[in-house]
Amino acid sequence: MILRWLFSKTVRDAVAMRQHVQRLLHAQRDLLSPQAVGAVTLAINELRTATREGASMGRIRIKTEELQFAANKWLKPYPNPVWRENVEVLLVAIAVAMGIRTLFLQPFKIPTGSMQPTLYGVTSTPDFTRVNFFADNEAKLRAEYARQVNLEKSLVIPPFWERVKRWFQGISYIHVVAKADGVIDRISPMQHFLIFNIKQTIWIGGVPHTIWFPPDLGESPARYLTPLAVRAGFELDPDRVYHKGEDVVKMRVHAGDHLFVDRLTYNFRLPRRGEIIVFETHGIANMAPRDQDTFFIKRLVALPGDRVQIGDDRHLIINGRRLTGQTPHFANIFSFKPNQPPRDSHYSGYLNGAMAVKYDILPGLKLAPLFPDAQAVFTNGDDTYMVMGDNTVDSLDSRSWGPFPTKNVIGKSFFVYWPITRRFGWANE
Repeated sequence: MILRWLFSKTVRDAVAMRQHVQRLLHAQRDLLSPQAVGAVTLAINELRTATREGASMGRIRIKTEELQFAANKWLKPYPNPVWRENVEVLLVAIAVAMGIRTLFLQPFKIPTGSMQPTLYGVTSTPDFTRVNFFADNEAKLRAEYARQVNLEKSLVIPPFWERVKRWFQGISYIHVVAKADGVIDRISPMQHFLIFNIKQTIWIGGVPHTIWFPPDLGESPARYLTPLAVRAGFELDPDRVYHKGEDVVKMRVHAGDHLFVDRLTYNFRLPRRGEIIVFETHGIANMAPRDQDTFFIKRLVALPGDRVQIGDDRHLIINGRRLTGQTPHFANIFSFKPNQPPRDSHYSGYLNGAMAVKYDILPGLKLAPLFPDAQAVFTNGDDTYMVMGDNTVDSLDSRSWGPFPTKNVIGKSFFVYWPITRRFGWANE
């Protein structure tokens, strides 16, 4: 039967006709008379017998025509059948996609840099979020601000085709030039359609300046500011008067990694230490309100009941045992040189509060209030996990807000599908 179906168009057409009429019969069975149901069922069975028993092509054509005649005679016609069929196909596709998303693979975007360099969040040049205007060290503040301003001034926007090439690497550019004299009246929220960013508009002197398909700039640290305004910095000062032809925004943006989350595996086993997991933040009492009711991605470091310490050598101590590069999933984390200070977006182990102060990592002790020094021991609860970001100098994690319920786990990191960089694929541990 399979070989005949492969090599005979007549058999394929007959099977398709039988399946189509069978589906219509199931849909209309409660509306049809017993005589209609019987006549169509008989024609279906006769065609099925002809195709399965190896009847001649002529007999199969006759039975196909008889089935078509019975369907036209007894089944009720649908208005706009082409549109109806297309809508049905679309609904089935949506249902399948939602089923895959719910049970197997769910897309996820990395918004921040807490897991760098394993998984990258949104980064930009310049990036004025790195300027801590609440810092006590004014000299350091001014130096960082000047560095970001110089980065903006030295940035060169490449030609169109070069920008297209770099887009596949997740690199895009924003360049807004004032069309009129005036101040910034307002900046609109980013407009979305499905998973795509469509546009964002800046009004200067009453004239709209539209940014089409703006990159995802991550979450804003302040709800009253847009991510664009925060990253582009105080160049977007509402009190500043712009002149026609002057640069308003000029920046290069690296898209955060987009990955699939494996939602299936943890239905059959529990998460293991060192795996990169995605979890809901709902119910984490010590977490800032702006981070509630969202999803985070971090590395699982402590299981229920574990006793956790962070040594001054930047290694974790779990239940009295020091984790090393030989511990599964921690080879990269502890690959740093002991005499090398911790660096942003580099593997540097894990910092406790005392080490954060020693290396002048802001916000110092606030980075790890639950682990102020190497002697501090935190005992994890019976139904909770603890997680930490690979970018230890720039990650708010369980060092700050503690454990979270095991039921909050959504799944594990599976496959980076965008952008096409060295992190593309499933070997990101």
